Parts: sequence; C-alpha cells; structure tokens
Amino acid sequence: MSAMDLDAPISIAPQVRGEQTNATILCCNCGAPIDGTTSAGALCYDCVKLTIDVSGGIQREATIHFCRDCDRWLLPPSTWIVAALESRELLALCLKKLRGLHKVRIIDASFIWTEPHSRRVKVKLTIQDSVSEGVVLQQSFEVEYVVAYQQCPDCAKSYTANTWRACVQVRQKVPHKRTFLYLEQLILKHGAHKDTINIKEVKDGLDFYYSARNQAEKFVDFLNSVAPVRAKKSQELISMDIHTSTKSYKFSYSVELVPICKDDLVAIPIKLAKQIGNISPLGLCYRVGTSVNILDPSTLQTADISTPIYWRAPFTSLADVQELAEFIVMDIEPIGAQKGKWLLAEATVARASDLGSNDKTYYTRTHLGNVLHPGDSVMGYMLTGTNFNSPQFDALEESNTYSSQIPDVLLVKKFYARKRKTKNRNWRLKRMNRDEGDLLPKKADQEKMDKDYEMFLRDVEEDTELRATMALYKAQQAKRDAEAMSVVETDDGEDETPHIDMDELLDEFDELNVKDAH
Repeated sequence: MSAMDLDAPISIAPQVRGEQTNATILCCNCGAPIDGTTSAGALCYDCVKLTIDVSGGIQREATIHFCRDCDRWLLPPSTWIVAALESRELLALCLKKLRGLHKVRIIDASFIWTEPHSRRVKVKLTIQDSVSEGVVLQQSFEVEYVVAYQQCPDCAKSYTANTWRACVQVRQKVPHKRTFLYLEQLILKHGAHKDTINIKEVKDGLDFYYSARNQAEKFVDFLNSVAPVRAKKSQELISMDIHTSTKSYKFSYSVELVPICKDDLVAIPIKLAKQIGNISPLGLCYRVGTSVNILDPSTLQTADISTPIYWRAPFTSLADVQELAEFIVMDIEPIGAQKGKWLLAEATVARASDLGSNDKTYYTRTHLGNVLHPGDSVMGYMLTGTNFNSPQFDALEESNTYSSQIPDVLLVKKFYARKRKTKNRNWRLKRMNRDEGDLLPKKADQEKMDKDYEMFLRDVEEDTELRATMALYKAQQAKRDAEAMSVVETDDGEDETPHIDMDELLDEFDELNVKDAH
C-alpha cells in the first residue's frame, strides 16, 4: 500500500485568526472610552449608576400598625400576627408593605438599628434590575417605617361589655382557695390563659371569658388533663337571621372540681374502698392530680380514685386543714415498713394545748417516721370526741370490721416553727391579673385570702413533688440582698423551715398579663 492511499491528517485545534477589534466609542456624558457593542445608551458603567435609578418605583417610607395590648402587627388586610423586633416575620411583613417591589429582584434585606422608643423601623434593601439587554444594575437603599398604634379587633372587644362568646365557670365548694392557687400556677406554667378576654373572681371560684367557643373548649380540655373535674355545657340563643337561618349563641361551661384537697381527712364509702384495693375507708388525701390519691397512715397502703369513679358516687371530706390541731411527739419508734418517702412508725403524742393542764397522751400509727423525732410538733386530726356529720363515717362506726380500726389521732404533717419573716423568701410566684368584681373584698375576707396564700406558700416549701409541677422564680436581687441582711441579723441558727435551692428557681421575667406576688 502506498502512502498516497491514506488521507492526510486534519488538525482539530481551532484555527488562530487575527485579533478582532470591537468598535470603541466615547461616553456621551463623561467622554470615557467604552465598548460600543455592549454599552447601554452610549453610557459608561459609572454614568449608568448615576443616571438610572432602578428603585425609582419603590416606596422609601411606609407605615406599619402595632397593637400595644397584645403585641401583634397588622398584616393587611385584616390579619394580626405576632412578631418580635428584628425578626424574620417582621421583615417579611415590612417587605409586603412596599409597592413596586415585585418588579425587581431582591438580593438582600436587613434591619438597621434604631432606638426602641423612636417608633421607627429601618430596613436596608439590595435589589437588581435589568437596565438593557445584558446589563444588570444592583442598588442598595434604605426604607423607613413609622410604627403607628392601632387596636386590634380582639382587644377592642375586651374593653366593651357583652362581647364574650364562651364562658368557663370553674367552681369548688371548699372553705379555702388553696386548690385555685395551685390551679392558677398550672395555668400560668402552661400558658392556658393567653386567649382569655377577662378573668373574674367570684365567690366559689373563677370565671374565664373567651371570644370563641373553641378557645373555651380547649381550656376545658386543659382542666380535664390536670385536675379531677366534671363539666356541663349550656348555650343561649342571642340572635337569629330568619332569612338565612344563621344563629348566634353564647356558650357556658360549668366546671366543678372535686371538693377534696391535699391533707384532707376523708371517709370513703365501704363499698368503694373494697373496690379500689380493699383499703381502709378512713384515710388522708395526700395528693390531688388527675385523680384523688388516698393514703392509709396505719398501713402505708395507697389507692387512686379516678374522676369517673368519684363522680359516680361523690363524697366530701370529713375535715380540712383548717381543723388541724397541734400535737407534741412524746415518743416515736419506727416499725420498719417503708414506702417511698414514708416510714411506718408508732408514736405517742399529746395535744399542745393540754401540756401543763393534764398528762393525757394518745397512741397512734403514722407515716411520718422518717421526719418526726421526740419533742417535734406535728399537725393532726383529733378524732376522739369529735362529731362528724357524714353518713360514710357513721357507717364506719356501725361496722363490725372498721369500728375498732378508727384511731384516736391521725397525724398529717410536721409543723415547722417559723422564726423568720415570711417576706424573706428568695423565691416568688406569679399571679394572674383578674377582675375582683363590683365589690372589693372586705377586710376580714382579705385577711382570709392572705392566710390561704401563706398556707399555700408553706405547702410549696415543704412538698418537693408539689414544687416540681410549678414554675418558681427568683426574687428581685435588690430585695433579696436587703432581706438577706435582715435574716443574718435576726437568724439564731435554729430555724428548721425547709428551704428551696436556687437551682430550682427560674430567672425573673416580665409579662403583660402576669404580676409578681409577694
């Protein structure tokens, strides 16, 4: 084969041609040489930035509306949203308020710091827009927003009469308010009161008013999840359109709490006591959660009475904490049986009021063997010589099985002698703002309310399980320092009052509808 039969190799490399020269013209404004094929309107880049404004159709000032009562912003046309200052939600609201922004491309947006009281919000925007074919111009500018105050419809309703659509009436027929004080702390911890229009205090409880029915039903569901209650619903027709058959109702929910509280003496019906574990019918209520928890101090046996079972055959307590008497422990001997924080013991006690007048003592079994020592003071119920107007207790006395098991004294809790002022606590609880009604409480009623609140605070100090369900806050630093100095001056080192560690406390905070309670 000859070499002439093969094709000559062809190079695939691009052929080098002579350098192509573009047409160069002078800028019509400043005379700078520019490329005539890519120039926009015979202007150089610097002159394009100076003469063309891509943000010309965008507002530089706008107004945004803010409701001071509920801290919400108006998102036109009629939506109110919650947004913190310099948040993404507030930035999105500010951008939606600008006309002409949809014609350009947004590259960046950020807040510029302003004084909090200036009622001004400044936003820096960076946008891009096409000036001509192949030429894109980027520009940054500032937009100033004026914050105008406007009341939202929900807050406007709260200041007028007869605007509520649903009411939850919470009641408990007991002579003290400790259960409602505990329920108030649960409501504050879980924020269950945030949708209320008004909270009004009445004789046996509280009324919660709502602007919508679903908010009231949500609150009733919350109460069912934290306390043994029963609820009834009723409705009242307000108005009706006969043409469209549209009706408007007001809804009322009656919520009743069980009339049994912590540390109450209860006599369970004998039939019910056998059904829930054959517990002794006479016992103490040591906790009220989603069910009623009963303790037999003589055996440390416990039982739970669920909400449906209790309301099937309701019963009341024999005595409450206001009828507790003080006893002095003369002798105590642990038996050995222990269950959780309780230790079964046999104790000999005498009434504190009998000391010096007689030497009568009482023998009893108690669950407080791990905290009581000879010489301690303890609070308990005196059963000997006491008449109870209760058919359940009468059935116990007539029973051949349980009549001999009724003790003379039933001890409840250790009594701590408080030698320091109650104001010297290093912790605080939050209280809800409420409407006390048309008449302010009388002086005697106010003293009773203060006494109930002080008793509740002592329960919080003494019961760790109760503290775990609530939110406790640190006292203000200045007050705490001043009070600590007074405690140092007056403390004699013998105060056995339980203390709350600082690790259990939360930092103080400010909220519109919550006030500090001392």
